[in-house]
Amino acid sequence: MKAKEIVTLQRSLLHDTENLLNKQIEMEGRSSAYYLSMASWCHMMGYENAAKYLYTHADEERMHMMKIFHYINEAGGHALQPEITGIRNNFNSLREIFELILEHEIKVTKSINAIVDHAFIAKDFATFSFMQWYVTEQREEETMARRAVELFDIIGEEGIGLWTIDQELGKLHQAAHEPQK
Repeated sequence: MKAKEIVTLQRSLLHDTENLLNKQIEMEGRSSAYYLSMASWCHMMGYENAAKYLYTHADEERMHMMKIFHYINEAGGHALQPEITGIRNNFNSLREIFELILEHEIKVTKSINAIVDHAFIAKDFATFSFMQWYVTEQREEETMARRAVELFDIIGEEGIGLWTIDQELGKLHQAAHEPQK
């Protein structure tokens, strides 16, 4: 039987919610490190636009982590700095990187959805509301990752295909960071 939690004046965040959010901090931190490693590999291989895309993405993932970090602490919880180890540094191809990104973003979406579901069931509407930004962000992240993988099928990797894909990744990166109209 689950012990009932008591919200005190010092704390408005339930322990179960705090634990889920700290796991998400780890996932976002791992994403940042993963994308930074991928960016470095792309840079080394001469895929400058892909590298730029991934360097920016690594920064964004860290920002996602920090938003949750602050939320936990401001709600009276204790955000925990995750230990990030085991990050892969070498990849077989540019396509592999973007396939891994799509797979990873789908896992992040599932994790975000689990937190939102938990917050709703627990009637933790502050966390539920806070997490809506992540729900929207994850839809954008998945769409971008899916589009990047589609480029390999549409353009092909033969001849100047990889160069063209790198150019298109630059355009995708730029479009994602233009102000919304």
